[in-house]
Amino acid sequence: MATIASVAGDVWFYIIPFVFYPIFMLLWLDSRNEKFGSKIEWVLLEIIPPKELEKSPHPMELIYSGFAGVIKTSSTFEEYVLGEYPAKFCLELVSTEGKVHMYIRTQKQFRNLVEAHFYAQYPNVELIEAEDYTSGVPRTLPNRDWDLWGTEFKLFKPDLYPIRTYKFFEESVTGKMLDPLAGLIETMGKLGPGQHLWLQFLATPIKEDWGAKSGQSTIEEFLGHEEVERPGMLARLWHDLADVFRNLFTGLLGKELEWTSLAEAAKAEEQPVEFRLTPGQKDILKALESNIGKPMFRIKMRHLYIGKKEHFSKAVGVSAFIGGIKQFNDLSMNSMVPDDFSKTYASYIFVEPRLRYRQRRIFRRYITRDSEPGENCFLLSSEELATIFHLPDMQVLAPSLSRVATKRGGAPGNLPVQ
Repeated sequence: MATIASVAGDVWFYIIPFVFYPIFMLLWLDSRNEKFGSKIEWVLLEIIPPKELEKSPHPMELIYSGFAGVIKTSSTFEEYVLGEYPAKFCLELVSTEGKVHMYIRTQKQFRNLVEAHFYAQYPNVELIEAEDYTSGVPRTLPNRDWDLWGTEFKLFKPDLYPIRTYKFFEESVTGKMLDPLAGLIETMGKLGPGQHLWLQFLATPIKEDWGAKSGQSTIEEFLGHEEVERPGMLARLWHDLADVFRNLFTGLLGKELEWTSLAEAAKAEEQPVEFRLTPGQKDILKALESNIGKPMFRIKMRHLYIGKKEHFSKAVGVSAFIGGIKQFNDLSMNSMVPDDFSKTYASYIFVEPRLRYRQRRIFRRYITRDSEPGENCFLLSSEELATIFHLPDMQVLAPSLSRVATKRGGAPGNLPVQ
């Protein structure tokens, strides 16, 4: 025992740094990131759609592709010393007592980029700097007068599997597209006094090489192209002996022996993909390959329903709203589902304090636009993101949604210039 203690006393200063290094790096990066984030200036812009808008969500897909211009490869010094992290945009669909608003929160340095891409696709849209709407509710929730329900979302399948996008919201007879946001906006417009419903998408553009790193592996897994280890000498010998005994009785009966090697056996089992996949599987493969070629965003998705207790109704703020989210789900492709770990509920023991902790945790993360924890993030393509957050067309007749009353126009070309 004394020997062990003596050895430990001699080498502890070599072992301890390796044990605590991961913890140190985690705390170090958190402190650096917090310092870097404290210097960033943000601006919240309200998006007011044009009154007569007859466009599909496709222009929003082009806008999000333009947002990918903020992608930057940070050096080691910038990442670990300065605490620099990738730029993100916050897309928010909000109902304040039944009045529906759309917002985008961005760094001030990217405001011109955001406005330029919006005006390029929607010349009559208005982007107005707005006050933070979250200040309209108490900072401590829930409390004696206010209640709260919230959850974060996750994908049911791997990221590359797409959700149902706007291209599939189309009538088969007339070919007319149905706006996928119509149901959500109508639900949000049903809220009454003292009720607030918030939907948040924290979107971080990611580098183009994600497909080669992780996207392609999803396709290979779907096709069943598992990496097969090369058989060793003993495996080959065992296969040859088994092949001899398997054909022994056939040879005794005077029939020709069939000799197959491991390579020939594997080749016989392999067939072209088009013969092995069902029609439904072919559609999935096509969707996966289409998704891998689009700009991708790391998404943190949150839903909060806040209301005064006398008006609080989960039937409207929770059940009806999540029902609207489910229209984007495709059981053969992918689905956005509430994450149980973040959902504001508690069972069995210490129910009240655990529930309060969960409610205040998700509320704090929402109002600070916190993209952590990372395990609840998922990837969406520009097409998927355009489906769930776009400017609704004129068919969405909800009176609660504010729109631009008049069109913008350029100045006449014959004005005198001094």
